[in-house]
Amino acid sequence: MGMHPFRQAVEARDAAAVEALLADDVVFISPVAYKPYPGKAITAAILRGVMRVFEDFHYVREIADAGGRDHVLMFRATVNGRQVHGSDFLHFDDDGLIGELTVMVRPLSGANALAEAMGAQFERIRREAMGEVAPPAV
Repeated sequence: MGMHPFRQAVEARDAAAVEALLADDVVFISPVAYKPYPGKAITAAILRGVMRVFEDFHYVREIADAGGRDHVLMFRATVNGRQVHGSDFLHFDDDGLIGELTVMVRPLSGANALAEAMGAQFERIRREAMGEVAPPAV
C-alpha cells in the first residue's frame, strides 16, 4: 500500500494540497472543541493552524478499510514541549474527497497543550476562514 495523499500533503506541509483533498461540505471534528466545524474554509484554516503549532510532527501508522472509504493516520508530535499522540480519522465522500475529518489526541497533558496553542491561533484561523486575510504560508 502506498502512502495516502493526505499524509503526503501534511508531511510536506503543503496546505494547498491538503485543502484540495477536502470536500466543500467537509466536517472537522476537533479533539478539544465540543462543536464540529462544517465547511472547507474553516477546516483548511484549522489545519493550517495545526501545522503552525505542531512540532516534530510525523505519522507512524496508516490503517485503511477494504472499501477505501475510511482511513486512519496515527501521528506523534510535540506542542509547547508536550508529547502528543493522535489519530486522524478520514471518511471519504462519493467523489473520493474527505467528507469528515475527526482528530483524537492523547494524553490529557498533550490535549491541553494543543487546546491552549490552538486557542491562541483561533482569531487568525477565523479571519482566514472568513476571507478577511489571505492564508499565509505555513
